[in-house]
Amino acid sequence: MAFKHKERTLDAMIPTASMADIAFLLIIFFMVTMKFHLDRTQVELPKSQFRTEVPAGSAYIVIYEAPETVTGYGLKFSDGEKSSRPVGDVSSMESEINFIAAVDQTTPFVIKAPGGVPYRMIDEMIEILRRAGIEEIILLTEQRTVADA
Repeated sequence: MAFKHKERTLDAMIPTASMADIAFLLIIFFMVTMKFHLDRTQVELPKSQFRTEVPAGSAYIVIYEAPETVTGYGLKFSDGEKSSRPVGDVSSMESEINFIAAVDQTTPFVIKAPGGVPYRMIDEMIEILRRAGIEEIILLTEQRTVADA
C-alpha cells in the first residue's frame, strides 16, 4: 500500500507582539542618554584657574568670530530652552535680554566669547544685563591645567 505524502508549507512568520515594547524601550534609552547642547558654536575660550558649573536653564550670549561683518564678530542668543540663534545687532540682543528679564530676573546668563574679542563688546553685554536687572552673570572660560601654568 502506497502512502500519499502530503506536502506541508509553512509560511515564514516574524513574531511582532513585542516589537512595540522594543521600540519604546529604544526611544526611552536614546532620550535618557542624549545630551542636549544649547550652543555648539566653536570658540577658543580664555583660560582661568577656577571652574564654576553653569546652572541648568541658563541663557546664553555668544560672541563669535564673523569676518564678513563690520565688527568682525557676530552675536547669538539662547533663552536656555532652545538652541542658540543668530541675533542681528546689539539692540536686538538687548530686546532678547529684556524679554527674559521681564519674566525672571534670577535667570543666570552665560557670556561665551573668544579670548581675543575686544573687551568693549563684553563690557557692553554686561552693561545691558546690569540695566535689565539680571542677578547672575557667568563668563565662560576653559580651566587652565597644571601643564598650562
